[in-house]
Amino acid sequence: MTSDEYEKQIFDLQQLLEISRSLCSTLQFSTLIGAMLDICMGQMHVLGSLVFIMDSFDSDCFKLSENYNGMNIIPGGNYVIPFNHPLIAKLSESEKAYTLEDLKDGLEDDSYIQMISSLKPTLIVPLLIKKNLNGILMLGERIDLGEGTEYSDYEKKQIISIASLAAIAINNSALVERSSTDLMTHLKQRYYFFNMLADALSSASEQKTSIAVVMFDIDHFKSVNDTYGHACGDYILQEVSKIIRESIRGEDVAGRYGGEEFTVLLRDTDIKGGLLVAERIRMKVEKKDFCYENTTLKVTISAGVTSYDGNVNTGVPLPKQFVDFADKAMYNSKKTGRNKVSYMKVVK
Repeated sequence: MTSDEYEKQIFDLQQLLEISRSLCSTLQFSTLIGAMLDICMGQMHVLGSLVFIMDSFDSDCFKLSENYNGMNIIPGGNYVIPFNHPLIAKLSESEKAYTLEDLKDGLEDDSYIQMISSLKPTLIVPLLIKKNLNGILMLGERIDLGEGTEYSDYEKKQIISIASLAAIAINNSALVERSSTDLMTHLKQRYYFFNMLADALSSASEQKTSIAVVMFDIDHFKSVNDTYGHACGDYILQEVSKIIRESIRGEDVAGRYGGEEFTVLLRDTDIKGGLLVAERIRMKVEKKDFCYENTTLKVTISAGVTSYDGNVNTGVPLPKQFVDFADKAMYNSKKTGRNKVSYMKVVK
């Protein structure tokens, strides 16, 4: 081994150490995925990257969703790979970097293979931990730095090492995600929501930005359980939760506060934005036909909104105090007719 090759290996090991530190520095799933994609693009000199992952702990497929950067993705495209597809078994065999042709070898050219081909990956790398596949990394077009665009064996080993670190980080993040998520609604549990809110309040105070919190309560929920049974009540909870999840951004946090009450943390959002989001969710619930065992039900929710402005508020309320303002606003909505949105100002 020449001195130059030796120095390069030392440099690459140092890079892997920094990558490991970077990937282990956060347990927030979306932040972790973004960091992983950026690292792979920088290390492999590619213009884009993406990763297929499970979108929930009980998922039966790997899904692309919004986990991509710089790739040519068709908006609204159905980018999923079911667990029972032979491709998953092939990728689970060993830690190996595949070209598209490597991957196609021995597999029928079906719609899933065609979907992957349409993404034009230059390299496909399984994210394996203890022989369990928890993601599929794909690298896009490669930049020619004067040595061609083919991956050397050394570079393939390097991306496999990065993928191994990413797989461990994703697994750890997923464990936190699962332990902090309500199994029925797939919303965050109360203690996790308060932790996120504490960080958001501190950040808003330091950076002089705004955040808003919305609290929702399903109107006359007890009568739904009494009339149609608890299974129907669970269905209503799940459907309302789905509407809430689909109505907020990735950086926002939705939680199940307890029973039929829900909370939403809206980052970088003032009171006007908070009221708009709350009203949008209220209207979606009101307009939806909830169909349970051939019975159509109409459901409404009451909402309360409060906000914190780092430029205006002189102190930082405790998370529970802050949520209490939204809670009081919500009960004002219920007392004054239900199916409406109310606001209460933070007094601090």
